[in-house]
Amino acid sequence: MDVLHFLFGVFGNATALFLFLSPTITFKRIIRSKSTERFSGIPYVMTLLNCLLSAWYGLPFVSKNNLLVSTINGTGAAIESIYVLIFIIYAPKKEKAKILGLFTFVLTIFSAVALISLFALHGNGRKLFCGLAATIFSIIMYASPLSIMRMVIKTKSVEFMPFFLSLFVFLCGTSWFVYGLLGRDAFVAIPNGFGCGLGAMQLILYFIYRNNKGSEETKKPTANGTVEMGPEKLHQERQANGKVPQDEQV
Repeated sequence: MDVLHFLFGVFGNATALFLFLSPTITFKRIIRSKSTERFSGIPYVMTLLNCLLSAWYGLPFVSKNNLLVSTINGTGAAIESIYVLIFIIYAPKKEKAKILGLFTFVLTIFSAVALISLFALHGNGRKLFCGLAATIFSIIMYASPLSIMRMVIKTKSVEFMPFFLSLFVFLCGTSWFVYGLLGRDAFVAIPNGFGCGLGAMQLILYFIYRNNKGSEETKKPTANGTVEMGPEKLHQERQANGKVPQDEQV
């Protein structure tokens, strides 16, 4: 049982690492276009909080036999911090303010949990407090892509819900769910069971709408071969080429 528990922990580390790295394609696009377009920064901020709390929960003085939880979530926290900073740099002013506010909230919550558990709690009380905090925000992290799923259903396009992100949400949630069951740790099993189910829902949506990558109104190649999003940029391109339709002229 201990060997199986360890193996699922290793597999969980591998799938979680792929999950953390899967948005690199999205952020290459953001850096290249110098715009966050319609991508949401909320999942990355909430993932950062989840990583910080889970890494803290996995430390030996908080919970036993969960060091593998700490190693991957510590790595994830560093990766997600980079994503959040890139998003803040290229986001529009209103979105930038929102993400900065959430980022401050994340640091405040983590600092409060760490300090309270370190100085005010001991033994099972510390594990219970940190476990509950990690569980609550793990569920929030897994639920954060719900806004993207709603947009997929509304637009019937999966362009802003990357396939590999959805795939590794499912694989990561499944592996850590089993890890939690084998280790009899509800604080690991419960949120990751939720993540497993939500990842499955994302994959179902992807396969329903995978052949629809966006309409002509929201995606059009520009002269230099890049893709600009949104009707405003399409209108600007037409103006530059002197081809503004009669119904668009003022």
